[in-house]
Amino acid sequence: MTTYNQTIEPCNPEASAEVRAVLNYLANLEGKGILTGQHTQTTVQKELRYIEEVTGRLPALCGFELLAYSPGINYEDADEECLTEIEENKNTLEQAWDWALNRKGLLTFTWHWFSPFGGRDKSFYSEKTTFDARQAVIPGTPEHSALLSDMDHIAELLRTFADRNIPIIWRPFHEAEGTWFWWGQHGPETAKQLYRLMYDRYTNHHKLNNLIWVWNSPLAEGYVGDDVVDLISRDLYPPEHEHTDRKEEYDDLIRITPSRKPAALAEIGSIPSIEQLAETRVPWLWYMTWSNAYGASEEWTTNEVLYRTYHHDYAVTLDKLPSLY
Repeated sequence: MTTYNQTIEPCNPEASAEVRAVLNYLANLEGKGILTGQHTQTTVQKELRYIEEVTGRLPALCGFELLAYSPGINYEDADEECLTEIEENKNTLEQAWDWALNRKGLLTFTWHWFSPFGGRDKSFYSEKTTFDARQAVIPGTPEHSALLSDMDHIAELLRTFADRNIPIIWRPFHEAEGTWFWWGQHGPETAKQLYRLMYDRYTNHHKLNNLIWVWNSPLAEGYVGDDVVDLISRDLYPPEHEHTDRKEEYDDLIRITPSRKPAALAEIGSIPSIEQLAETRVPWLWYMTWSNAYGASEEWTTNEVLYRTYHHDYAVTLDKLPSLY
């Protein structure tokens, strides 16, 4: 395992050696390069195939979706689009295992969490569920019990990676600044409580010491606190073919924390400009292009731009990633 000069002390004091290695690598990467990343949502992983066909390379970071692993899916009241999305997402953890064990790439999980109960169709959306997150943070309520039950279910899936010392960049309750998901429907303060509850459950109860904790919101209001966060991030969907260093968005994001935290573009449509980043050194740790048309077509980023990005000295692709676990 490589040793680095700069360090990021993990928020979990019991974090594994592999978590520390990844965080220290990221600390030394700031302003010197950016990890290329791609989200995938199906077992086919058409986005990775597309990138490899266009560039001959693969991203250093691959994102995986856990929506189909939600225990509370209401199959009886779901439309065809929802059922197809679930079906195509099933067994994606098999690809995550392959990425970790055979490719030795970094991996991050996103969980579009179908509400624990009271939901229909894509019930991770607020409009599709009656589940009240305000009640879920109160011990003794049915909502709280259901929330913990779902958390524990996912914890067991994460434990299998912990048992193999595989670090996971974990980004729960994403886009907490918005009201479109049930965890953000009632404002950032509730989302903050949900996150802290999960951190305590996963760190102190389940002893999941392989998680790198990422907060995903640009709002200072409701920031969860430096004590439970390793890295901060935000999601951005600029216009098609708009490629910049996203400096304004970076400056806005890093203002939310009392002490400085390294930052990432956890989701993006049109990718940032690698040429501008190499010049301005805005220290984004990574970008992760979203799936489908964002990452598997020229609708948002042309093949020319994609190729230039993956072959630029400032970009870290899978073949440039050191052994971290």
